[in-house]
Amino acid sequence: MRTLLYSLILVILLSTVCFSQAPVTVISSGWEHTRRPAKKSDDQPVGPARAMTDDNKLFRRTAREAQTTGVIDPNQNTVDGRSAALDKAVNESRSRKAEDVDGYAYHTTVKNDSPKTVTVIYWEYRFKEIANPANEVRRQFLCAVNIKAGDKRELPVFSTLGPSDVIGAESLGSSTGEKIFDEKVLVNRIEFSDGSLVQRGNWKYEDVQKAVERVTSTKWGTEICRGF
Repeated sequence: MRTLLYSLILVILLSTVCFSQAPVTVISSGWEHTRRPAKKSDDQPVGPARAMTDDNKLFRRTAREAQTTGVIDPNQNTVDGRSAALDKAVNESRSRKAEDVDGYAYHTTVKNDSPKTVTVIYWEYRFKEIANPANEVRRQFLCAVNIKAGDKRELPVFSTLGPSDVIGAESLGSSTGEKIFDEKVLVNRIEFSDGSLVQRGNWKYEDVQKAVERVTSTKWGTEICRGF
């Protein structure tokens, strides 16, 4: 009797951290090759205040604005104007221009079927090359969310890593539009607002802990998800 009781307690404890069917349902998913535009620099040279000249007074300024073509801003020819132009040229020459980043946009839409609010989701996009099933790649993501019971949420993420590191010759030679991968989205771990959590039985947080700590060590911007 005591052995049976211990067994029942063990089953209950395990059910609080593992799930065979996730309380978050995957509704749809997809991915595509994309390019993320370079972030524009907000650093602008700050020069001296522009000196007031006769050309800046109301009468001449209004007359200049009334002309349609061939009008040159007289401030460009002042000492302050030329100094500002030189400062801008020097600043641009010293600044390293950011470049667009080629990558991949992954997304999935999920529904919270649990009675609790979901705050964190770990999920993965799994790719298996049809012509070479041994070539399987997992792209894992971490998302900070606030999904109330019954609500749906799209989880978009940008990554420089594609669906496969290596593509076999058979797949490269396939017809245009022919499916190359078997694709599957899995929810690995769910954290709730009350501090509880559930995760897939054969997925271990310890295996990804260092990667998660690395990608979360920098301040988050407007993104919802990050790859790790």
